[in-house]
Amino acid sequence: MGLKKDFLWGGATAANQVEGGYNQGGRGLANVDLLPYGKDREAVMAGELSMLTFDEEHYYPAQMGIDMYHHYKEDIALFAEMGFKVYRFSIAWTRIFPLGDEEKPNEEGLRFYEQLIDECLKYGIKPLVTICHFDCPIHLVKRYGGWKNRKMIDFYLNYAETLFERFKGKVVHWITFNEINMLLHAPFMAAGLVFEEGENREQVKYTAAHYELVASALATKRGKEIDDQNLIGCMLAAGENYPNTPNPEDVMAAKLIDRESFFFTDVQVRGYYPAYALKELEMKNIRLDITEEDKQLLKNHTVDYLAFSYYSSSVASADPQVNELREGNLFPTLKNPYLKASEWGWQIDPLGLRITMNTLYDRYQCPLFIVENGLGAIDVKTADDQIDDSYRIDYLNQHIKEMMAAVELDGIELLGFTAWGCIDLVSASTGEMKKRYGFIYVDAQNEGQGTFKRFKKKSFDWYRQVIASNGECLK
Repeated sequence: MGLKKDFLWGGATAANQVEGGYNQGGRGLANVDLLPYGKDREAVMAGELSMLTFDEEHYYPAQMGIDMYHHYKEDIALFAEMGFKVYRFSIAWTRIFPLGDEEKPNEEGLRFYEQLIDECLKYGIKPLVTICHFDCPIHLVKRYGGWKNRKMIDFYLNYAETLFERFKGKVVHWITFNEINMLLHAPFMAAGLVFEEGENREQVKYTAAHYELVASALATKRGKEIDDQNLIGCMLAAGENYPNTPNPEDVMAAKLIDRESFFFTDVQVRGYYPAYALKELEMKNIRLDITEEDKQLLKNHTVDYLAFSYYSSSVASADPQVNELREGNLFPTLKNPYLKASEWGWQIDPLGLRITMNTLYDRYQCPLFIVENGLGAIDVKTADDQIDDSYRIDYLNQHIKEMMAAVELDGIELLGFTAWGCIDLVSASTGEMKKRYGFIYVDAQNEGQGTFKRFKKKSFDWYRQVIASNGECLK
């Protein structure tokens, strides 16, 4: 048995990495607009360096993105040419509620997304909408402190309800929060958190996490009430953590790192705080504002599916001296001697995708959806506009084969696969354009130079064949 006939093949992007048009159509300013390119990016993402407005010293890549705000028709036509069954995109919260706390939405913003959704439907492409892909209106950061404030739940719910009502009958697949566990690793980027001097950071992060979890449950509740056809999922930044050695200390270290992420999905899929999380909060002396009503909401409004991103696996050690060798992106890891790495040091582990899928499915027994997987690489466009990205084809080929093995050999229920950055976009972690993921090349450089013209890469036709054969051409 191969993949189901209605398997959802497609691609994924995020508004703040592709749209641009940051000050057009009545859009307000968001935290994700203020992540600068260059050396200060990580400090801003982490909430350590406060940047609540643009300055002259930095370049802000989200202002332009790849200008999909003006190119979306052309881009969706290219997705249709590849045969996409689904397109995962996010809605910029500040296009709909520029400040975030208004009662009435911005009609121009809603109309933009209505046109984008209609363009997808015209080609038979199902929209998969991420309600919040790290966006937090900057007004809500300044006035309320972002997600450290319980009032955020109401603002988010008003926003989510607006989308459910406006796009009823057009959008069925939803994700409440993108990579919700990133809140612990990049608190400003993921939840609009800026830390004040002397503030207990762990307390702030877990308070914000609780409010997002309640908001997710409420959105799931309202989404179902507004349209009982809606399928609403949560999303995890996933990737198996291997112990560095068979030493039980290392095995436990890997388990503890896993728990940091599973904490979120345990609540969203199972409906309650797991025992280990409650114990850890108690030991850290973190007191959360959990009401009885919160508990009931979490229990009664669990998600329909678990969406996740997978780029690489990690290696964990309990030895402090070994841990000094850790490197990597927002999830630091030891080098795995059995794996090669990308140009950005991300370890390439196709079998790790199958292992991760098994871990998630064994734990939750609910449908999975791979909504991000791809290779960030430096692509070279020749004088005659050719882009040979055979390395990307190889990466995706290996990962998709393991994904299919998880379905065919392990019996995992999988809804679909959306390749990350199906068109080149601004990297979330580094703010670069040269770290390209797409099947479609965009002529734009790190600081916004370029014609923004679109060109098909070698992988474009390859992916078209994969979709047309429902993956059978890879066997």
